[in-house]
Amino acid sequence: MKPVLGIAGYVLREAMSRKFILAFMVGITLVLTVVALSLRIEVVDGALAASRLFGEELRSSIRSVDVALRPVYQAAAFLVFYGGILFGIVACSDFAPSLMSPGRIEHLLALPIQRWHLLAGTFLGVMVLALGGTLYGTTGLVLIFGVKAGYWTAGPLIAGLLACVGFAAVYAVMLTAATLVRSAALCAASGFVFLVGGIIAGYRQQMTPFFEEGFGREAFRAVTLVLPRLSALAVAAGDIAASTPLEVRSLGLLLLGVLVFGFGALAVGFWRFEGKDY
Repeated sequence: MKPVLGIAGYVLREAMSRKFILAFMVGITLVLTVVALSLRIEVVDGALAASRLFGEELRSSIRSVDVALRPVYQAAAFLVFYGGILFGIVACSDFAPSLMSPGRIEHLLALPIQRWHLLAGTFLGVMVLALGGTLYGTTGLVLIFGVKAGYWTAGPLIAGLLACVGFAAVYAVMLTAATLVRSAALCAASGFVFLVGGIIAGYRQQMTPFFEEGFGREAFRAVTLVLPRLSALAVAAGDIAASTPLEVRSLGLLLLGVLVFGFGALAVGFWRFEGKDY
């Protein structure tokens, strides 16, 4: 485990040297600052009396704070889920191809570590970055609405953790793609394609009737059956953030499917990396 942690630390130092972490934290802080300064909430006896964003009144009807903030938390959960994954795809696409670049990979393989340590450490380092940014952003959101509205809930934090699970599956595909082609662009493209596929897979039941019966429909069912339902996970994250009943039948099975796919993609990457000649 120590070599894996060493490679993970190497990835974090690489991100720090590129000012990546600083830019990441500054960006999240700016968003939270804008929300904190532009949002005005008046609460009377646990009910939302008035709310303004950028000086404009949002709603005039009086409702309980938890009900009034549900759309806000749902929107924040979707922003964290899809925005976080998209940002992660762009920002982290270069880590694995960079580690496998000519000269550097030969140096790393000369160290007393096994090949799978490199991939596992890279995956762990990227996930530490994603988890840190997600917890920072969602904690700030909880604090802002908690202080302004007096309504405290851990829903956004849980939704952020679900977003990290979704990104883990996406980055597993990107890491495996990097073992096939050392290209940051293709690595990012694989992440985008998989994200779109995961969104479609979440709506496979609704989309299946649009295909003609026969090979096309069966092929669509077969492909989307393999892909984890990322859009369903995003909906579940929104429901948890807004403290509303879950639309999905079983969150546990949904998470298990995403994790199994992610570990499967990593296993393919490990197998490919072990047999590659550098």
